[in-house]
Amino acid sequence: MSSQSNSVAPLYRINKYTVPAEARPQFVELVDKTLAVIRKQDGYVKDLFLEQHAGPGQFDFITMIEFADADVAPKVAAALIEFDRQLGLDREALMKTLGIRTDFASYRAFGDLAA
Repeated sequence: MSSQSNSVAPLYRINKYTVPAEARPQFVELVDKTLAVIRKQDGYVKDLFLEQHAGPGQFDFITMIEFADADVAPKVAAALIEFDRQLGLDREALMKTLGIRTDFASYRAFGDLAA
């Protein structure tokens, strides 16, 4: 039996966005800044920032962030709340103003769901 079976399961945060063309520069800048904060957090593993280039999907951009485990999520959320506070940023209001539709969720690998 591998020691992997006793390890804590990673957590994946997947955020999907539909971004109007005119909002793209401001959106990309905000995601870059947000990822910079996330990358400094203990428990951060890796991320992807993807832009759709083909296909019928409804979302233009996706971020996928891997954390060591679910315990990391509240710490990252607190760091982002503080970052937004320092900038005087209301993300929800900004997304609405820019006309950006979002879909956010956390995931675990399918085989890890029983753990």
